[in-house]
Amino acid sequence: MLIFKKSIACLFYTSLLCLVACSSAPKDDDAKRAAMCKARYDKADAAFKDGKFGRVKEPLEEILTLCAGTGYMEQAQFLLAEAHFNLEEWIEARGEYGSFILNFPGSPFIETAEFRKAISSFNMEYHTARDEANSTIAMKDFERYLSNYPESPLQDSVNFYRAKLMERFAEREYQTAKLYYRMEEPQAAVIYLKEFLEVYPLSKRRSEAFFLIALCYTELDQFNVAREYLTIAKENPPQDVDLEDFQKDIAKAEKKIAKAEKKFEKRVRKEQEKIRQRKDDKKEMIF
Repeated sequence: MLIFKKSIACLFYTSLLCLVACSSAPKDDDAKRAAMCKARYDKADAAFKDGKFGRVKEPLEEILTLCAGTGYMEQAQFLLAEAHFNLEEWIEARGEYGSFILNFPGSPFIETAEFRKAISSFNMEYHTARDEANSTIAMKDFERYLSNYPESPLQDSVNFYRAKLMERFAEREYQTAKLYYRMEEPQAAVIYLKEFLEVYPLSKRRSEAFFLIALCYTELDQFNVAREYLTIAKENPPQDVDLEDFQKDIAKAEKKIAKAEKKFEKRVRKEQEKIRQRKDDKKEMIF
């Protein structure tokens, strides 16, 4: 009986030790994982402060993969976005800032993340002759930032970038109109240019648009209208151009209008003479 009791006691203590060992094993694993995550983050943070942004990405990406629940995810996500931003990897930076905003909306870095996300969008590849999707995305990002932070001290900076984006849109419309003019489609060019002047009243291309409309109306044989637009262009010289060269262009345009008007009048006289001649021929046939 005594032996039996001792066996039960041994079994009880053995089971207890196993339970203690098993319960402590996960804690030990969590502690090791947290230590590993801290070591990786400290390494990345040191490299970032030294300006070695390229060395930051790998340890931070490892943290985002392995360190959920350790308390390092928020810092790692933001620092990774900052690394891409400093490396001017704009697409990647925008993506990481977007993930940070989505995953950590209560972070003290959230406003900075939203602003830099918009800056990243602005700096993504852009060509006037290609799709303007990136500029549209950037404009929406800045508008969202202003909506979320209407009292932000960065409003002047946001308005600066928005004005730049508006000029991009304006340039695209202006170049489209210019293309129609070169393709000898002055009526289509006029439509684009008038819409351009209405939608983008502050564009640096405004004076050039008046000038180009004058040339289009010259091609359309509407010379009085052409002169009106040329006068407006003359009274509003474009920015950052040599004024003397601009005045020479105006003088050339005035001569072009006058020459075109004379040609038109001559053509009209010829047509009228042809009509008169046909009428005379009909009279002779009758008699």
